[in-house]
Amino acid sequence: MLNLFFYGRSEEINNFLNKTPVPSEVSIEGAVLTGEERVLNHPLPVYHSLEQVDFNKDNILLVTNHHLEENYKNINYEGAELLFTLMISKEQTYKEYKKNNEKLMKIINATHDGMIAIDEKSRLVLINKRAAEMTELSVENSLGRNIEEVMPTSRLPRVLNTNITEYNKKQIIGNDRSIITTRVPMYEEGNIIGALAVFRDVTEIVKMAEEVTNLKSIRTMLESIINSSDDAISVVNEKGIGLLINPAYTRLTGLSEKEVVGKPAATDISEGESIHMRVLQTKKPIRGARMKVGPLRRDVVVNAAPVIVDGKIKGSVGVVHDVSEMESLALELEQAKSIIRTLEAKYEFADIIGNSTEIKMAVEQAKVAAKTPAAILLRGESGTGKELFAHAVHNESKRKFNKFIRVNCASLTETLLESELFGYEEGAFSGAKRGGKKGLFEEADKGSIFLDEIGELSPKMQAKLLRVLQEHEIVRVGGTAAINVDVRLIAATNINIEKKIEESQFRADLFFRLNRVPIFIPSLRERKQDIPILAMHLLRRLNQDYGRYVNGLTEEAALKLQSYHWPGNVRELENVLGRAVIHMPQTAQKIHASHITIAEETKPAFQNSETFDSRTLEEQLNWFEKNLIQQQLIKNDGNKTQTAKKLNISLRNLYYKMEKFSL
Repeated sequence: MLNLFFYGRSEEINNFLNKTPVPSEVSIEGAVLTGEERVLNHPLPVYHSLEQVDFNKDNILLVTNHHLEENYKNINYEGAELLFTLMISKEQTYKEYKKNNEKLMKIINATHDGMIAIDEKSRLVLINKRAAEMTELSVENSLGRNIEEVMPTSRLPRVLNTNITEYNKKQIIGNDRSIITTRVPMYEEGNIIGALAVFRDVTEIVKMAEEVTNLKSIRTMLESIINSSDDAISVVNEKGIGLLINPAYTRLTGLSEKEVVGKPAATDISEGESIHMRVLQTKKPIRGARMKVGPLRRDVVVNAAPVIVDGKIKGSVGVVHDVSEMESLALELEQAKSIIRTLEAKYEFADIIGNSTEIKMAVEQAKVAAKTPAAILLRGESGTGKELFAHAVHNESKRKFNKFIRVNCASLTETLLESELFGYEEGAFSGAKRGGKKGLFEEADKGSIFLDEIGELSPKMQAKLLRVLQEHEIVRVGGTAAINVDVRLIAATNINIEKKIEESQFRADLFFRLNRVPIFIPSLRERKQDIPILAMHLLRRLNQDYGRYVNGLTEEAALKLQSYHWPGNVRELENVLGRAVIHMPQTAQKIHASHITIAEETKPAFQNSETFDSRTLEEQLNWFEKNLIQQQLIKNDGNKTQTAKKLNISLRNLYYKMEKFSL
């Protein structure tokens, strides 16, 4: 974005702005007016001297016809008009290029053939819609990755190495799907820049019917194939008279063989036109036609294709799918995916990065503890990865195929947390659901439940949790009956529980139950030698999030990271790296020390009155509040409970403000 200021008389500035279109990449920040008449016809900030303008911002250009002695970056009105014209032309050229590219992708995605292409480094750069369907690959998750990772059977790297075109090769992909493919190298100015594969699915019955050379000689075999299929199939001759249907067709439509065979193609249609007749007329296959069939008026989708023998059309084959069944299966699949995303544990011990003795000891302790049914207490500062350990413990245990439920005890009020954990009976309180609701302990039966910030539990909730650990049963809110539960409890805290016990704020008997297998997770400052490999691991994820290709740190950058004490631990490290990736040049592939900004380096600028004069009152208050919270978090080593006490606000309010200011 180019930021412009005008310097001159209001008349010449108004004339320029009235006749000159402004490109979208230009932001007009204001005008410094000279002369006696200082009135603008445009809503711009007005200044009365160049000293009032902050020229320290990036990409600032001054438009003026005056000769300036100071060293300002400036351009005259004629030059600015030419610059605007060139920028607008560039925008139009880019829009045209984008439009043409989108049109090309629509054409590629509309074709029935699958297409995949790789660049000279074997990275997948193209996969059209049909190819994604046949290979069952996700376009978003596959582009940019090495072809050997996403589709090892493609054989495109071989074409890349040999420069030899391979025509009509038979190949098996996915779940025993047969294709015929042609692979060709791609060149630009005589240099090979990649390889392209174009392929077609030849496994479908409709395709088999298109390749039949003698319908009469293979009728018996075809009938056997059709009758054994779970898909509803019907076949008509060249005159549109029914030849055969399979049992699946009868089950779907309710029509017997006598009611269809020997009758016109439209006999079985309750609503819509005959797809068989359209195929016979056009001699082209038709896919995805909707209609209603049979006396029950079943809603179906029909795919049909012509049967051609010796160049002459001999009939049509149709495959019928029950739409209601397809929609039901799709809904069940989405529900299952939703449950899996919510309840599964995502990480394993392999995801815990580090070679230091401290982290290796914590991992070994957690692996041993995972094999036992005992409750586990994860202790460590905020941002050290306690939830990561909880996921890994569940996936290492015998309960890994059952649910894993996560709860932050500090983010919910006592009453809400109680009803969420233990459930409630109908009528337990106003607004309770009819029939009551299962609690998370019941939902996690035979699985694991992770209670984060357990040190923030109220005495009442501590007593109820102790009963779960001792008796393996819960009582719903508003209920009296005990419900048995088999749940593995994994708890985490970043506070000094022993001190809370001394202050009578935490039950000693609950602590002894939780503390059977304590695991102390080291802070980042205790294992600074792990920072380089941790940074590389985090950069891989940040590259995916931001669409970048940053592949490492310079030695100076690594030393700068290792010299910091990291009160926010790994979470703060990820924040610092993310900020560096966002603000570094797009072409840069390594993070330099100059790209890294750490909280300590951000100094308050109270003495710079000009900085504050340019902000609104709300902006200044937000800036001050954010810095105050950030400083208190650093002083308290990331301990949110202590920070909230120092600031004299509730813990929930602190969480809200941290989310508001992205801390």
